[in-house]
Amino acid sequence: MAVAAAQKSREMFAINKSYSIENGYPARRRSLVDDARFETIVVKQTKQSVLEEARQLANVNDQYDDQVFESEGKSIDHDHENEVESSESSELSSDNEDSDAGLTEEEMLLEKAASEDKDAEMAIQRATLVLRLREGINSLARILKVIENGKGNVVHLESRPSKEQGVQFDILAKVDMTRKDLLALMKILRQSSTLASITILAEDNINVKNPWFPRHARDLDNCNHLKTKYDPELDMNHPGFSDKVYRARRKEIVNIAFDYKFGDLIPVIEYTADEIDTWNAVFNNVLDLMPKHFCMEYRNAFKMLQDDNLFTVDKIPQLRDMNEFLKKHTGFTLRPAAGLLTARDFLASLAFRVFQSTQYIRHNKSPFHTPEPDYIHEVLGHMPLLADPNFAQFSQELGLASLGASDEEIEKLSTVYWFTIEFGLCKEHGEVKAYGAGLLSAYGELLHAVSGKPELRPFEPSITAVQPYQDQEYQPIYFVAESFEDAKDKFRKWVSSMSRPFEVRYNPHTQRAEILDSVDQLNNLMTQLNLEMLHLNTALNKLKMRSG
Repeated sequence: MAVAAAQKSREMFAINKSYSIENGYPARRRSLVDDARFETIVVKQTKQSVLEEARQLANVNDQYDDQVFESEGKSIDHDHENEVESSESSELSSDNEDSDAGLTEEEMLLEKAASEDKDAEMAIQRATLVLRLREGINSLARILKVIENGKGNVVHLESRPSKEQGVQFDILAKVDMTRKDLLALMKILRQSSTLASITILAEDNINVKNPWFPRHARDLDNCNHLKTKYDPELDMNHPGFSDKVYRARRKEIVNIAFDYKFGDLIPVIEYTADEIDTWNAVFNNVLDLMPKHFCMEYRNAFKMLQDDNLFTVDKIPQLRDMNEFLKKHTGFTLRPAAGLLTARDFLASLAFRVFQSTQYIRHNKSPFHTPEPDYIHEVLGHMPLLADPNFAQFSQELGLASLGASDEEIEKLSTVYWFTIEFGLCKEHGEVKAYGAGLLSAYGELLHAVSGKPELRPFEPSITAVQPYQDQEYQPIYFVAESFEDAKDKFRKWVSSMSRPFEVRYNPHTQRAEILDSVDQLNNLMTQLNLEMLHLNTALNKLKMRSG
């Protein structure tokens, strides 16, 4: 009962809302990713107010079948009241932040363009829509009436039987209307029970297939949105829910992360005696389990951290010092994060060899397991392997694949990340070893993974990417890689089949993500590769001369 109540609480407070909306990120619903933008005002709301909001939303949904869209505040057309619906709150405008929650990526770009230029907002544009009708072709007449009421002019119309299950017809409609009216139309049509879906394929003067994503490491200042999931302020199952001292301490550290900007010095956190005791318990646990269960790459990096006096039992290493260590070994850098980031924001940071890390410590009631990221998880789980060149490269390739990816691909990439970097296993001299951070920093999960109870499957990205995962209890399934190199090779082949119409590479000299979509860019890259090959051949020849 307690677990069910906690899950219901999480679902209630994980408010589905667009994230990085000011930059044009999409806002479609997700299943595994379940993204939500963190708003401090939401955290401060009482549970009663959120419950009331949920009730009001449910009431609005119940009323949808009795309403129909009419522009300019006209009365409801009762001839069509059972078809396309709208409540009074559906009179949406581009400056209403709450309206962003229903926007797709394409609609966000439309709204952004309209808001930047008022003349463009009212100019007539041509848009191509794909409408998928659940019912017969007769329902199309009512949809067209809604378009007419929304000040749209249909200039071209095609229909064909749909191959999609549960959909009878696919309709392609080209309409002329203003961006403002088109946005309002899309939001209203999406509420219709008649339509299975509605999509904008293209719109004059706007490239809807080139969404915003960070192009420089400084753009990560716009990629620090959190998921309101398993938060001590909201989740009754969190060990810190009833601990006011813990919540106040955590809020203090979280606010430091929210204030951090690119180029700032990483702030130093003076950890308390209780926090150091928690670190001590987990650190000693890692020392006991590491020789038998941890992969060789982790053990080697752990030894380097001990030699640099960063890993000691009685002191929590500072994020600033860990940043310098990683920068020296693989070029990875760290930046403070306020909590569990959205999948798109977190993966984007990896593309720039940046790892976003929390700095608060888990509650002392639960030292050996936490279903949310904390600094112990980051330092003991993730950071040692980020000092390994092969692992660092794999992490960055995951991030690069996410830049400009579709919602569905982000979901798949985040699932691959979950089963590799968080809970991955690999083979080493015929034995199964842990390399996932969730195993390396969690005593109970690790012993469960090697107990023989869960199912172990070979790592295949196309299969792994669609496997549902468990984020509150131990995993029933783990994926085992033959090696890091094998995992990277399989991942690269899988990523090459993604639908993104361009390739992205990271330029370490400029710290920029570059889209390779022109002959000049490809020529520049070829020149760099030829220079690297020249260095390689020269080095090989000198080695041969020495050995001869």
